[in-house]
Amino acid sequence: MPAPAPSRTRDAEATQKRILAAAKREFAMNGLSGARVDVIAEKAEANKRMIYHYFGGKEALFTRVLEDAYTDLYQAEQSLKLDHLEPVLALETLVRFTWNYYLDNPEFLTLVNSANLHKAVHLRDSKIIPVISQSRLKLLQALLDRGEKAGAFRGGVDAMQLNITIAAIGYYYLTNRFTGSIIFNCDFMAPQSLRKRIEFNIETIRKIVCQ
Repeated sequence: MPAPAPSRTRDAEATQKRILAAAKREFAMNGLSGARVDVIAEKAEANKRMIYHYFGGKEALFTRVLEDAYTDLYQAEQSLKLDHLEPVLALETLVRFTWNYYLDNPEFLTLVNSANLHKAVHLRDSKIIPVISQSRLKLLQALLDRGEKAGAFRGGVDAMQLNITIAAIGYYYLTNRFTGSIIFNCDFMAPQSLRKRIEFNIETIRKIVCQ
């Protein structure tokens, strides 16, 4: 059988990219339950048949969007090249990066929220997520080992727990910004509030890890 023509391959790839981009926006805005395949198809300038052909339906499409979201985060972390920085600076860079990534990619937070509402069933059979997760933990473990060897970090810090904490101190603040602003009578998203928060986050992680 002859190979598909290059133009047809490019068209298929372009269609899939449009579908994924539209699906990401739709899932981020309305969650899995509220998202509609016909809306995704319309915004992607495709048709529902193409979505089922390429991705197998809404549930499978949601899984793919989640996998891409975590992959994008991992690739962005890799671009930091933390191994080229001295340990304390590398740690601060990672904490600041995580905070800024959440601010710059609010759809990531809403996608994760939606996945958790469905008890992460869409990630259980993913072959990609475990690879990404282990790679991210190895990156952080390497930083911890390097910092301990240099005498900058205390020993015995659990890489997984630290990863969770770095994510949590930014994630909670941003996902609860509306209730928090009312409860504390403070605009959580004001520039001054955001600066105070990232400074607090960095100080908190330093106290956990540094000697």
